[in-house]
Amino acid sequence: MANDNAPRLEPRLFHPRYWASWLGLGTLWLLTLLPWRSQMWLGCQLGHLATKVLASRVKIARRNLELAMPELSVAERELLLTRNFESVGCAIFEVGIAWFWPDWRVRNLMKVEGEEHVRAAIVKGQGMLLLSCHFLTLELNARCFGLVCPGVGVYRPNTNPVLEYAQYHGRCMSNKYLVNRNDVKGMIKALRQGDALWYAPDHDYGARASVFVPYFAVAQAATVTGTATLARVKNTVTLPCYNIRTKEGYTLHIGAPLANYPQGDDVLDATRANQEIEAAVRKAPEQYMWLHRRFKTRPSPEDASVY
Repeated sequence: MANDNAPRLEPRLFHPRYWASWLGLGTLWLLTLLPWRSQMWLGCQLGHLATKVLASRVKIARRNLELAMPELSVAERELLLTRNFESVGCAIFEVGIAWFWPDWRVRNLMKVEGEEHVRAAIVKGQGMLLLSCHFLTLELNARCFGLVCPGVGVYRPNTNPVLEYAQYHGRCMSNKYLVNRNDVKGMIKALRQGDALWYAPDHDYGARASVFVPYFAVAQAATVTGTATLARVKNTVTLPCYNIRTKEGYTLHIGAPLANYPQGDDVLDATRANQEIEAAVRKAPEQYMWLHRRFKTRPSPEDASVY
C-alpha cells in the first residue's frame, strides 16, 4: 500500500557496508517463525541482558519512573523497571512480528475494542487523528489498526537506507503510507482526505512549538502543540488509540472521539492530550518507553537538568 515516494530496493542497498543490516533483518525474520510465546520468553531474557549492557538507559528509565510516579515505593518502581526492560526485549521481536507476519497470523493474536468509533467516522467521511503514545508495542499498534482500517503513519526516516527500506515497507504491511514527522502539510492532507493518521506526541521534542504542562507528576513537561493543530483540521475526529500486550496476545484500544477538543487554548489542549496518554499508560506502565529522556527540556535554560 506504500505510495510512489516509498524507498525502493536499489542495487546500492547491497553494498558490503550494509551486509550487517541485512544479516540483522534476516535473523529477525527467522526468529519470527518461532511460536509467539517462545518469542516473548526470549524477549524477556534479552531484556534482562539489556539491563546489564544498557546502564545509561536503565538510569534514565529509573529516573523517569521516580519523577512520574513518586507515589510508588522504591521497591515497586524497581519491580516496574525490571518488567519494563523485559518489555523492551519483547519489543525487538514485536518489530519482526509487525513487519514480517502475514495478516492471518497477526489477526490470531489481536483483539479490538472500540472498532465502532472507526466505522462511524468512515460512514461520516471524517479524518481520524489517532492520539497514540510510545508504548513498546507501537509497531504492532500500527499493524493491528491497519487491519481494521488502513491508515497513514507519522515517522522519523532512518539514516541507514536498508533499515529505512525495511521500516517503511514493514509499517505499510497493512497501511497506506508514511509521512515524515516534519511534514505537517502531509499530515493535514491525509486528514482532509478522510484518512486515519497515527500520531504520538508524548516524547520531548524541545521547547519549539511546545508548552509546559503537567504529565504524570511532573508539573511542567514540554509538550508539543501539534496535536491540537491537527485536530482542528476540518471534519476530523480525535480517537485515543493504543495497543497493549496481554497473556493471550494484543488488545488494540480505540477510544471514543474526544469531546470539546480542541478548545483553542494551547495549554488546555496539550494538558488534555497528556491526560489521555497518561490514562492509557497507567493501564500497562511496564510497556511504556520509559528509557526516553521525556523530561529533558526545562521551562528555563537556567533550570538544572532533572537527569
